[in-house]
Amino acid sequence: MPEAPNQTQSNHSSNNHYSDVALADNKKTKLDFIEEVTRNAGDVQKRVLTEILSKNAGAEYLKRHNLRGGQTDGETFKKTIPVVAYEDVLPYINRIAAGDSSPILCSDPISEFLTSSGTSGGERKMMPTIEEELSRRSLLYSLLMPVMSQFVPGLDKGKGMYFLFVKSETKTPGGLLARPVLTSYYKSSHFKERPYDPYTNYTSPNETILCPDSYQSMYSQMLCGLCEHAQVLRVGAVFASGFIRAIRFLEKHWTLLCQDILTGSVNQLITDPSVRDAVARILKKPDPVLADFVAAECGKGSWQGIITRLWPNTKYVDVIVTGTMSQYIPILDYYSNGLPLVCTMYASSECYFGVNLNPLCKPSEVSYTIIPNMAYFEFLPVQKADEKEEELVDLVDVKVGHEYELVVTTYAGLYRYRVGDILRVAGFKNKAPQFNFVCRKNVVLSIDTDKTDEVELQNAVKNATNHLLPFDACLAEYTSYADTITTIPGHYVLYWELILGSNNNNNKNNNNNNIKIIPPSVLEDCCLTVEESLDTVYRQNRVFEAIGPLEIKIVESGTFDKLMDYAISLGASINQYKTPRCVTFAPIVELLNQKVVSSFFSPKCPKWTTPGLKQWSNIN
Repeated sequence: MPEAPNQTQSNHSSNNHYSDVALADNKKTKLDFIEEVTRNAGDVQKRVLTEILSKNAGAEYLKRHNLRGGQTDGETFKKTIPVVAYEDVLPYINRIAAGDSSPILCSDPISEFLTSSGTSGGERKMMPTIEEELSRRSLLYSLLMPVMSQFVPGLDKGKGMYFLFVKSETKTPGGLLARPVLTSYYKSSHFKERPYDPYTNYTSPNETILCPDSYQSMYSQMLCGLCEHAQVLRVGAVFASGFIRAIRFLEKHWTLLCQDILTGSVNQLITDPSVRDAVARILKKPDPVLADFVAAECGKGSWQGIITRLWPNTKYVDVIVTGTMSQYIPILDYYSNGLPLVCTMYASSECYFGVNLNPLCKPSEVSYTIIPNMAYFEFLPVQKADEKEEELVDLVDVKVGHEYELVVTTYAGLYRYRVGDILRVAGFKNKAPQFNFVCRKNVVLSIDTDKTDEVELQNAVKNATNHLLPFDACLAEYTSYADTITTIPGHYVLYWELILGSNNNNNKNNNNNNIKIIPPSVLEDCCLTVEESLDTVYRQNRVFEAIGPLEIKIVESGTFDKLMDYAISLGASINQYKTPRCVTFAPIVELLNQKVVSSFFSPKCPKWTTPGLKQWSNIN
């Protein structure tokens, strides 16, 4: 995720406003800050908690839980304030949304609500925020490029092509705005009026990012990126899925984009006057040479390496590929010819958390260093089913290799709030822990006594897709569904959208209708491999026929784009949208089933061994 871009597009190619000395000074200041807060993480956390409790001493929530004004020590705080989930604070949120302006959660007025992505945990939530939180988010953004420039020099000499979007706001009954966190940030003065900085030199004018029409926004941002293709040094979006959606948009609309470049005019489908004017300042005049170049590359049968072909100076792809986003790595590698995939920061609607201090590491090794002045952090140890729940652990007391659920106390009035993210401690930067993102909690498939979380499912799918490699095919997207209606017993259903590679010359559009090139037995093997990769409880239930054979349904190309369009029509943010790894909503299941072109079942039961009795393994 990039820093806030500069608004003054016309001067982006000049470095006169920002000397090399100023760049070096800013970089040193930011890196020194990281060094200081991580070295003194424990003291910083104590100060943050004291600030939050002192500032919000008059809040109704704290008084209701008998935390008296002046009691700001951690021990008293932990004894009196409970650990809570969203449902526990929802009554307070509803009162604020209805117009109650009294100090319910915090002393500062709630400036707006930040809505969750709509797919994290399957529930759209509203997080209260205050005006000063924008400064904290801006601070975290400001750390990213000083860190990145340690590993990739010269990024100040060109531009970044990032696909960023806003969603139109809604208002609560009390008149407060409710919108995604990135929409809030992009519409703020922190983003729009940021002083010139060569590290925030972007191909997309602010007007194209702030356009509420997703088609016009995507089209205009892509057009600007193509016009300035030689200057692009880095590309990206927020999530990997969003960047892939942009490349697929280019696949579909490159002829229109080439026509605009050829004629030096903006397509009439772009009706927003501010967007047309902003793009016209970049398009400037007809460029038949560039139009021919783009058409020649896009018109080739294979899109392998399309990023480096169209934007040849690109040094890395800046997208989130941790957690279940890791399933996009093969497709990103395909489009980028193996460019580094960089995950720069870790954030949510509740709070911004940390940065990746080793951005060129492998995606599987990404860890985020918690910046301790963002909020007060606690960690709930993840327990196995037969273990007693432990006490929460402070930021500096977590243990390497252990997994925890993240709990935050924010300046905006969330106290000991369970975010729902599961993190694993990878190491420390001085006294501040570095975490691998593991998964979202409680996103599972279940038919009987089985409980399959998204990490297990992701690993199982990854193992299964190895069967596709000999056929030059890979998995573009997937989701799952616990079908307890059409079969007895119920069974797992995986919806797969495939990409058929360049060797399948009869399939330029990667159309899943041509799935016949992959023998049915191979896709049946995929089903079985998924089942073999799931845990012992699932496999035991399969052997004892409490769960039916797993099914893979191949869907048409573009199905998951339609799924995203549907989610956006219901209010999800294009910036924050993540394909749900499990679906239950009937209209979504119906949409997926309408796009199925073929289906395959596991041909036999997976192996299962009774604990301590290996001879009971089911072989046949």
